[in-house]
Amino acid sequence: MDLYGIVGFPLTHSFSPRYFTGKFEREGIDAEYVKFEIPDISLFPEIISSNVNLKGLNVTIPYKEQIMKYLDRLDSQAEDIGAINVIKVQRDNDKVELIGYNSDIVGFQNSIQPLLDKSAHAQALILGTGGASKAVAKGLENLNIDFVFVSRTAKAGQLTYQDLTREVINKYKVIVNTSPLGTYPDIDAAPDIPYQYISSDHLLYDLVYNPAETKFLRLGKEQGAIVKNGVEMLELQALAAWDIWNSKI
Repeated sequence: MDLYGIVGFPLTHSFSPRYFTGKFEREGIDAEYVKFEIPDISLFPEIISSNVNLKGLNVTIPYKEQIMKYLDRLDSQAEDIGAINVIKVQRDNDKVELIGYNSDIVGFQNSIQPLLDKSAHAQALILGTGGASKAVAKGLENLNIDFVFVSRTAKAGQLTYQDLTREVINKYKVIVNTSPLGTYPDIDAAPDIPYQYISSDHLLYDLVYNPAETKFLRLGKEQGAIVKNGVEMLELQALAAWDIWNSKI
């Protein structure tokens, strides 16, 4: 039986185990998907050496960047952004090759694209600067949308939340939350942006998917904005991961 899994810590509310277990059952795939919940990235090599039937892994927080030093090579887009969430495990007798990819890019890109209005949505704010924000940035770049990161701390080339004036919000009509703010059970939290300046021309996208409507999305919707959560992105990135694991490349 082929083995797939996810590496991260903690993995209590991870989407991938439920998704892939369901997929295997529905489609009669002789495979198993397991959680590799490790408190330190130094334990990763043991996962590879102890599971000879392992074909592929998803990678989630906090290891999307830390795990790269254990890989043999990277897909070009994953290398560009410096974060991976998919590992393909290739075995040739005793030789093991680990190849890193980032399916979050295509998942986000294909999820947000149908909502974009080229006349209004030319510039974006990315809330947060973690590993997920890098995939979002690459997806926006692929869609020819200019973007700027928003962080709690000042840094060259970025905005802080205090910089988000009416003029800034009016300029950047796409706002993507890549931070975990608002995730269950902390459902009363939301990024500290001036929601009163959001309009019906805005598109608010939240990578958080639990709850389905975060406070960030609710406050945007109350101002007339188009809103979308991260469920479809998760499904699309999972499909992309499956294609990567089972490609001949």
